[in-house]
Amino acid sequence: MSRIDFSLYLITDRHQTAGRPLLSVLDRALSAGIKAVQLREKDLDTQALVELAGEVLSLTRKHEALLFINDRVDVVLALGADGVHLRSDSMPIKEARRVLGPNRWIGASAHSVEEVLKAETEGADFVVLGPIYDTPSKRLHGDPIRLRALKEATQQSHLPVFAIGGISLPRVQEARCAGAHGIALISAILSAEDVQAATGFLLHALQTSD
Repeated sequence: MSRIDFSLYLITDRHQTAGRPLLSVLDRALSAGIKAVQLREKDLDTQALVELAGEVLSLTRKHEALLFINDRVDVVLALGADGVHLRSDSMPIKEARRVLGPNRWIGASAHSVEEVLKAETEGADFVVLGPIYDTPSKRLHGDPIRLRALKEATQQSHLPVFAIGGISLPRVQEARCAGAHGIALISAILSAEDVQAATGFLLHALQTSD
């Protein structure tokens, strides 16, 4: 049985909060039941990132949620965060595991079935696969890979696979039927007018699609 006990993985982008402070938006999402957050603020320098990560970690601890830092193993170690999330072209998973040890989580991004299987072989705890649907934030990664690739990945890998890219409330059921353990998203929560309601609807959709 997987030890991944969350199905909704919230990825941050402070530029998509409709002008509201990121910490305020995250607090609302966590209050509504989010149990895993990936801090992904790639344009911040190290000092600013560490400061922000420390504030976010205080929030996730308060709500008994996990905090993953995007691509920065050093920041994970410095702050005592729960894990790192690695791009497919960043630090090798095996090396991150050597540095972080067995008790921290490693999530990995994948854009194909082959990358999912590679992440599993190298020791990732879960993967985020996409883009499943077209979405502006993921167009740099190419065309959507669609539900067929998601289904193939979940059939061939034992890792929990989170679908990302254009995931909206009506598409939760499609992703789950294709075998996704859960969904990862940004704007569907961060940009929502009512963050708590949007989070609650998504969590309910995931729970009722088991």
